[in-house]
Amino acid sequence: MTLTTPVRHGILVLDYGSQYTLLIARRLRELGVYAEVHDPARLMHETLDLTHLPFKPIGVILSGGPDSVGEKGARTIPHWVTPASVPVLGICYGLQLLAHVHGGRVRAAAKREYGRAHMKRLAGSDTHPLMRGVPRDSVVWMSHGDDVEMLPDGWTQVALTEGGVLAVASHIEKPWFGLQFHPEVEHTEAGRAILENFAIGICRARPDWTAGTMVEEAVAKVREDVGPTARVLVACSGGVDSTVLAAVVEKALGPERVTAVFCDTGLMRKDEVTWVSNALRGMGLRDVRVIPARDHFMAGLAGVSDPEEKRRRIGRMFIEQFEIFARDDKKHAASLGLPGFSHLGQGTLYPDVIESAGHGAGAKVIKTHHNVGGLPDRLALKLCEPFRFLFKDEVRAIGRALGLAPELVDRHPFPGPGLAVRIPGELTAERVAILQEADDIFIKALREHGLYSKVWQAFAVLLPVQTVGVMGDNRTYESVLALRAVTSVDGMTADVGELPLEFLTNVAREIVQKVRGVNRVVYDVTSKPPATIEWE
Repeated sequence: MTLTTPVRHGILVLDYGSQYTLLIARRLRELGVYAEVHDPARLMHETLDLTHLPFKPIGVILSGGPDSVGEKGARTIPHWVTPASVPVLGICYGLQLLAHVHGGRVRAAAKREYGRAHMKRLAGSDTHPLMRGVPRDSVVWMSHGDDVEMLPDGWTQVALTEGGVLAVASHIEKPWFGLQFHPEVEHTEAGRAILENFAIGICRARPDWTAGTMVEEAVAKVREDVGPTARVLVACSGGVDSTVLAAVVEKALGPERVTAVFCDTGLMRKDEVTWVSNALRGMGLRDVRVIPARDHFMAGLAGVSDPEEKRRRIGRMFIEQFEIFARDDKKHAASLGLPGFSHLGQGTLYPDVIESAGHGAGAKVIKTHHNVGGLPDRLALKLCEPFRFLFKDEVRAIGRALGLAPELVDRHPFPGPGLAVRIPGELTAERVAILQEADDIFIKALREHGLYSKVWQAFAVLLPVQTVGVMGDNRTYESVLALRAVTSVDGMTADVGELPLEFLTNVAREIVQKVRGVNRVVYDVTSKPPATIEWE
């Protein structure tokens, strides 16, 4: 966050394209250490001062990535990294880069390693600064096709895999370290200890990134962006991010300068308009408005099947509706002696920005988030996005620190484009209504059986597939509905929610009996990766 408050220290994570890069920053923040992810290509000609960054790096981590160091076009280390005095930790490809640029030899592995491996620390490593608290034998998570065949001069082995492959190395004199595995992945048993050793033990980072700090910086960010008199239109969806955002903006500016606006796209959960309006007013927000835009959104999405195009159109239509609202409000505000709206508040999160940007070597855009890649090039309103460098669980922590009710803070994530991305294929009002009813049955059942809080996210997806069924004595040919529930910490990786089979069977039966248009229900048992949590 670009703030006028005192400079914060943190860890700079350079992204070389690993699917796990964001997890590095997330794990560091769990330790209370601030960290940000940046594209090394954009920092190649900088110096360690990096004055344009909102924090001062006291350590650098080189992420993993899909490249081979000897390939043409493979990204390398910015020239200022290793001559600097700050500690450097290379992970997977990052280790290979450190070895390669200092004269070591990297080869294609005889056998690619993906998944669990056993690491054994070498004799004398008990007091190694990176290995404190790490068992002599432990499980680590590998994901690499190359390995370091020969370390550069001045480097030494610290740990090997059971197959004799280098797992941990470090420079004898300089604060340079390398891991061939991924400490940020939960499957690495001592991963947290290793990252803590590097960030707090070696880099001397202070674990001062707390909920209280996040609130202070988010409030300061809003005040700095908006100024002393301007008004903010907060785009509210009923999700955690926009709800907490409304509370933060209200705290920063006062209720008279904040208007919470819910755009009724017709693509929301059942009875969402009433629920959201009541929830926002219950938080103490004085000015809560609803934009009736169902027909506009359905017309704008007619005939569209491509998920990326759906997101882009929804992003544009959202902004258009809010800009129209702001323009129409201007006269009313003037009659009261108030300025018009100058800023649009959005609950954009760090993963939204990273996934939409696709930065890092070999990284691809996973999907365009409607509030990032779906925005038009020119906006009549300036953006106010104080959560742009935060993860969802950090936003929840802010909500709790502000005293928001659990039913608001702990609500499952809901995509900004709404049910449009839970109906693969073309949208119709009829299909939206079918999904609303089925999803409502699923979520209510989770709550009634005490399962809602045991999964990170749960929802239904209406598939563009019809199957034959039998209802009574009649043949049916109707849609398939998929149920999805996952467990996760931050949504960047997710495991299948292992719901009881009897529960799923009963939910499926109720949906088929009560929702006209569905005759088959399936359960999605795919983790992330390889799948994303949402289907589109």
